[in-house]
Amino acid sequence: MTGTILITGASSGIGAATAGKFLREGWQVGLFARRRDALERIAGGQAGAHVLPGDVTSESSVARAIESLVSTTGRLDVLFNNAGLFTEPAPIDRVSVEDWRRSVEVNLTGMFLAARAAFGQMRRQVPRGGRIVNNGSISAHVPREGAAPYSATKHAVTGLTRQISLDGRALGIACGQIDVGNARTGLLEAIEQKARAEGVQPPPTIEVDLVADAVWQMATLPAHANVLFMTLMANEMPYVGRG
Repeated sequence: MTGTILITGASSGIGAATAGKFLREGWQVGLFARRRDALERIAGGQAGAHVLPGDVTSESSVARAIESLVSTTGRLDVLFNNAGLFTEPAPIDRVSVEDWRRSVEVNLTGMFLAARAAFGQMRRQVPRGGRIVNNGSISAHVPREGAAPYSATKHAVTGLTRQISLDGRALGIACGQIDVGNARTGLLEAIEQKARAEGVQPPPTIEVDLVADAVWQMATLPAHANVLFMTLMANEMPYVGRG
């Protein structure tokens, strides 16, 4: 199976790894993020890579990216709604209002705008339908210390996933969410380094390519099937259990 996918937050981490996976599988891949230079490095001149610099918090920017991609490929089969950020950890009384608003804009409003534009394209195209995969987080279920903005927005993404799944049911538009625990991205590498510097055990992690493989599995299901929620995590994470 091949098709067309748009990946937000494609310039690094999970987004970049997922872009690489789909490109290797022969898909047309729209690479959407703010940094053109990073996107061009990931594209590497590959014929199936479409560099689409833009801001996920801008309605017009997201719309232009989808229009540009579809004008070349003819349709949009999958959106990997991946863009997100994690602000400086702090207890809630020390979280700046600026960090809160930035988290909501990127992690929630940005995800809504991308899903809204992709949903509209999938509704209009012939044949109708497609699939949206939202990048949630373990924090959509249990919080990390000092992460009120991130935890709140990721809990909200879960509600958005359920709503899109319901609204898309009659239109052939499936929606699912992948909740990842401790993929070894730049953020987790920094946490590992800090832990080692402080002489404490770093958190268990998983390879980011495992996440890309999981997104591939979700995205390439037949149209009549859907993974509504998937949790992919380091096995030794203290996620389940009793205190």
